[in-house]
Amino acid sequence: MKLHGYFRSSASYRVRIALNLKGLSTEHLPHHLRKGEQRAPAYLAINPQGLVPTLEDDTGAVLIQSLAIIEWLDETHPTPPLLPEDPLRRAKVRAFAQALACDTHPVQNLKVLARLRQLGLAEEKVTEWAAWANREGLSACETLIAGEPGPFCFGATPTIADLCLVPQLANARRFGVDVAAYPRLLQAEAAAREIKAFADAAPDKQPDAE
Repeated sequence: MKLHGYFRSSASYRVRIALNLKGLSTEHLPHHLRKGEQRAPAYLAINPQGLVPTLEDDTGAVLIQSLAIIEWLDETHPTPPLLPEDPLRRAKVRAFAQALACDTHPVQNLKVLARLRQLGLAEEKVTEWAAWANREGLSACETLIAGEPGPFCFGATPTIADLCLVPQLANARRFGVDVAAYPRLLQAEAAAREIKAFADAAPDKQPDAE
């Protein structure tokens, strides 16, 4: 398999964790987002959104969107499972993951921040926007799992919720958010950091890290 990504991309980070947890060997193909390499014609021919990640499987099939990729990996390589068996629990895990991957991350990503700069916002205001988006999402997620048993977001093993949480907390810190306000989320993050699959997927461990 081939994973098109970028070391700092939260969405790529999620997929790297999933691949590591599944023990899958992958060729990593970096696309420097700040240099606009994701807009190159050759890459747009693979992913017309011009976003990362993109996964190419061994047959040449192309998959985009991190959550879709992660669920496909979970369905085709079911050990260890990243979603609970119980339908209600599955829905709760998916909801948490989507709160971060669909409602938090997109409004503070590079594309949106670049547009804010184009509209004339000062860099300080752009950073404030990103910090606000992170606080909004993380605050909601802290409440969502306040009553869930740990140490992970939804129990004793990591799920797609944790795969989304760890990269989002990294983003929040990058934008100056005081994450001490989210003790339950930090508990889950600490548990994840003890797992090699999470540690090896970290941005600073990637060959294209700056």
